[in-house]
Amino acid sequence: MMYLQDTSLLAFQRRIQDRIQRNNLSTIFGVHDILKDSQLRNVLDALPLETLSPIFTEFLSNLQRGKHLATYQLLGGKYLIPIDVSEYFSSEKIHCPHCLYKKRKKGNIRYSHQILQATIVHPDQRHVLPLSPEPIQNSDGTNKQDCEINAAKRLIAKIRKTHPKLPIIIGGDGLYSKQPFIDELKAANMSFILVAKPADHKILFEWVEDMLDLNAGERITITDKKGRKHQYRWVNDVPLNGSKDAEQVNFFDYKIVTNGKPTYRNSWVTDITIDKNNIVMLVKAGRARWKIENETFNILKNQGYHLEHNFGHGHKNLSMIFFMINLLAFYVHQILEPTALHHTNIDFSSLAELDAVHLGS
Repeated sequence: MMYLQDTSLLAFQRRIQDRIQRNNLSTIFGVHDILKDSQLRNVLDALPLETLSPIFTEFLSNLQRGKHLATYQLLGGKYLIPIDVSEYFSSEKIHCPHCLYKKRKKGNIRYSHQILQATIVHPDQRHVLPLSPEPIQNSDGTNKQDCEINAAKRLIAKIRKTHPKLPIIIGGDGLYSKQPFIDELKAANMSFILVAKPADHKILFEWVEDMLDLNAGERITITDKKGRKHQYRWVNDVPLNGSKDAEQVNFFDYKIVTNGKPTYRNSWVTDITIDKNNIVMLVKAGRARWKIENETFNILKNQGYHLEHNFGHGHKNLSMIFFMINLLAFYVHQILEPTALHHTNIDFSSLAELDAVHLGS
């Protein structure tokens, strides 16, 4: 259902009534019997989330064995894995024990489901490779709300346990560039490229500016063919904050100047030593964080996957199970175009064409 991008369970049930489509499900997917929608929901609702997680690992292992992961390596053979949160369900009426909740000023409560997603990306690769997501959800009978940082800590531990030898760079926004989370990354033997904003790191930026004034940092400017100036600055080995045991990090920032006016600027901290040979790629890696939003969440929500449609909420795990199955369908599509189908002249970014090929076979 998710692979063929049906809009609902009912649409899927109607689709399979067609004999040709039923044969397609049998020959390609090995599906011979379809449960009624209520029975399907009941079965999936009781399914533990851990049942589906190994599928993500198996997909990645197969890509690695087939040498398809090599094109995602950067900065000394590491894999860039940005993490970001997304909300995929919201309602004032429908809810379950795992829902997050927020009481509004008018007294009504909004319930929601959120996930923290980790995805392997490369600045120069169009396709992304999602890892198993981490739900941000309340436990049964728990009044304390779950949060993004706690979910991130669980996710980091899960990634390292699942991929113990994978060289990883974690990317993230300014929420993560705090010492407790960086300590978690160091304990997991992971590198990082995390956004650092002046408002959140006053001491760090004071150190940076002082060192740049003393010529203890580096600067380069590159002018592109359109006349835009790309300005890079970096300083190695500066304290993250003003505490006695502050983590020493490496800082870099980047600015685009068009016709004398800044049109983009951002700054990051990393554990990777910065020099003239890697500063451009470090900036590209830092900016590639947008890929998890634009090329994962945006596609899932707006380009045929109907992520925010309530396929079924359930009383236990149904909402999250549907999310994971939808994400797996997206993962299969991400795999097919650059690997199994890369010798054909057909553009398989269109699922209509993909279905036509399957039906023709």
